[in-house]
Amino acid sequence: MLDSLGESLRNTIRKITKAGYVDKALIKEVVRDIQRALLKGDVEVHLALKLSKNVEKRALEEKPPAGMSHRDFLIKIIYEELVAILGKEKEISLKPQKIMLVGLYGQGKTTTAAKLAKFYQKKGLSVALIACDVHRPAAYDQLKQLGDKINVPVFGIPGERDARVIAREAMKKMKDYQVKIFDTSGRHALEEDLIEEIKDLKEIISPDEIFLVMDATIGQQAGKQAKAFHDAVGITGVIITKMDGSAKGGGALSAVATTGAPVVFIGTGEHLDDIEYFNPTRFISRLLGMGDLETLLETAREMEIEEEKAEKIMERMMSGKFNLKDMYEIWEQMSKPGILQKILYSLPFLKMGDIDKNMVEESEEKLRRYRVIMDSMTYEELENPEIIKASRIRRIARGSGKSEREVRALLKEYNRMKKMMKQMRGNRKLMRALRKQMKSGNLDLMGFK
Repeated sequence: MLDSLGESLRNTIRKITKAGYVDKALIKEVVRDIQRALLKGDVEVHLALKLSKNVEKRALEEKPPAGMSHRDFLIKIIYEELVAILGKEKEISLKPQKIMLVGLYGQGKTTTAAKLAKFYQKKGLSVALIACDVHRPAAYDQLKQLGDKINVPVFGIPGERDARVIAREAMKKMKDYQVKIFDTSGRHALEEDLIEEIKDLKEIISPDEIFLVMDATIGQQAGKQAKAFHDAVGITGVIITKMDGSAKGGGALSAVATTGAPVVFIGTGEHLDDIEYFNPTRFISRLLGMGDLETLLETAREMEIEEEKAEKIMERMMSGKFNLKDMYEIWEQMSKPGILQKILYSLPFLKMGDIDKNMVEESEEKLRRYRVIMDSMTYEELENPEIIKASRIRRIARGSGKSEREVRALLKEYNRMKKMMKQMRGNRKLMRALRKQMKSGNLDLMGFK
């Protein structure tokens, strides 16, 4: 996500951390680096200059709080100013609600409707999708296919050419569902008939939220589009799609923020799980390579490992009693679509530019191969991996359809992980303290939350 911008900003952070001390020359150099990074990331010129001037002014005039070094304080200023250009976070309601999606053709409304449905479904709410796009051929069929994938009912009237009729019927037929998501028609431009249609739908549905769906590739033009829709129907938030593959994502995010319409979600991939609630502070933390512990914890919950079970596995790992059975349980959860990528993107101090889709896909494929190999092991072998010698390796390879080399690679991976855990045994108290702080929300990174 925004790899080029992120890598440039992380290089700037590294330059600060490696500096012997912070002086006027370093501050000016850092400000120039930030300007170049933002402009390269498609952030509007005026906004990039304003941010860099704010960083320079604060760095030269403000004093760091007691106990914080000038280096950390400069990083803190950069962090705060980057968060400021992305606007305020919009709180997401998990109460019964009606959501209406609007936007032009080709922006990803229908797929986003299904992603949103899954998001709310995972929060424990009953969800229904309503197909009000009567202009695009096969729009209902596409939404129905997506709904079937996630076991969410889809209401539509195939052949009906009036979206208002569908909306009225849906309000009656789907009234028992807690979250109703209405996928509306698009156009190539914000034409008068589109405005009239969504205004009528707004009156019929009385939506709690009107989300504008936009493609990140439009960059700075996102601001004009958001303003036009906001003036027409009063949008309550924006969803930016295709953030995983666009160099113009920085332009889209910052341009939307200038309109006052908050970015609510971002689409980060092709899977129906690849939608993320947009939190400016967490987003910038990841962009700067500081990690995102909240997302990491949410991902752990998504993996559906019960807390007691996870604690037990962690204790076994830290005590050196970790075995292949424990590793299988962890890898089984990590093999779910999108989970490994979320974990990697949430880890602090990782060079995010080094993580590409191919690398993630290769890692996911390796996990799948390893699980197939472990499926061919006996319970005794999973519990006591040290008994797996040459003859057992041959049998496991034949049973799994993999090579003996791959079986040995798995065992090597296991032994490497076990060795690493033994080295960490002395830090068990620290690990417990960190987990406790993470759960309470009191973990403070680099002097700020």
